[in-house]
Amino acid sequence: MKNPNAQNQNPTPRPSFPSIPRWLVVGFVVVVLVAILASISRSFWYFEVIENDEVGVTIEAGEIQGVKQPGIAYDVGLFVDLVKIKTSAVAITVDDAELITIDKQRIGLQVTADVFRPREADIVISNYSRYRNIYMSDESLTQRMTAFTLQAMKVCVGDKKFDEAVIGSGRDNLRNCIDEELSALAEPLGLEVRNVAVPQVIISPEVQAALDAIVQSRLATEKAKQDAEKAEQEAAAQQAVEEGRIRVEQSKLQEEARQQAILQELKQQQLEAELAVIEQQTVNAQAQLELTQAQQAVADEQAQVEIAKELALAEMYAAHPEYVALQIALANANAIKDTDKFIYTPSGVFPNLILTNGAIPTFQVK
Repeated sequence: MKNPNAQNQNPTPRPSFPSIPRWLVVGFVVVVLVAILASISRSFWYFEVIENDEVGVTIEAGEIQGVKQPGIAYDVGLFVDLVKIKTSAVAITVDDAELITIDKQRIGLQVTADVFRPREADIVISNYSRYRNIYMSDESLTQRMTAFTLQAMKVCVGDKKFDEAVIGSGRDNLRNCIDEELSALAEPLGLEVRNVAVPQVIISPEVQAALDAIVQSRLATEKAKQDAEKAEQEAAAQQAVEEGRIRVEQSKLQEEARQQAILQELKQQQLEAELAVIEQQTVNAQAQLELTQAQQAVADEQAQVEIAKELALAEMYAAHPEYVALQIALANANAIKDTDKFIYTPSGVFPNLILTNGAIPTFQVK
């Protein structure tokens, strides 16, 4: 039997939801699974690029395996990882306004420096586990180095007097001291400190006023000292001028006397030279006279020899007339040449020369 009210009853309507595409759901699930797999697999491999200002610490199963230098680093294994350490400079600036010198003076300092993490493998490996936060975090490194710098500042300032820490080259000595102390504190951590500087020295107003008063008093003292020295120097200069003038005059007189002595000496040398020339000329004349006399004696001897020869020849000619005739004949014979022509005519007859142009009469010439 049907319920008469069945047709009048309406079913309760269900709420309607927008339908999500199946492909979108599948894509979301895939992305989530890939992220989970990547996160899990990241513990089993790495492939990283190490920059020039970095070194990489290779770790496997929590144990350090080595240190990678800049370049491409990769590895596959059980729970492998690569941790990068920045080796570029970390600049620190530390201020301390309350430092006490050994003579109980208060000053303040500002110190700046550059801190470098190690690049050497042995230093990184031996210190990484103990100082990992300092190697990885600039903030941790800055905090630690700030503490070291404050300690170094107190040590160095506490060993010096106020003037040695503030004035002149004392600041350089103070900087060197802070550099040495800071380096000694940073070295056990494998850190290197460079470019330490003390750009500012902070002095309280009271100390500054006292310093100004000291400076003014010192300047006044120095001025009075300089004035006294100036007057003394001027007097000494005037005295030096007078002494110089006197020395110049004395030098002139001495020079004149010296020149006169030199002139007299030169004249004496000239006279001695002239005397030597005269003596030499006398010697030469005497030698020439002796030579002439010797030559005259030789000539006389030679003349006597020649005269004796002529006298002997004359005596021989006088004693032997036939010998004279023979010598005349020989002389005539020697005088006749092959080209000579002789014409013999009777006595009292004049010869005629017959040439191509006819006969030419020849006349006797006395």
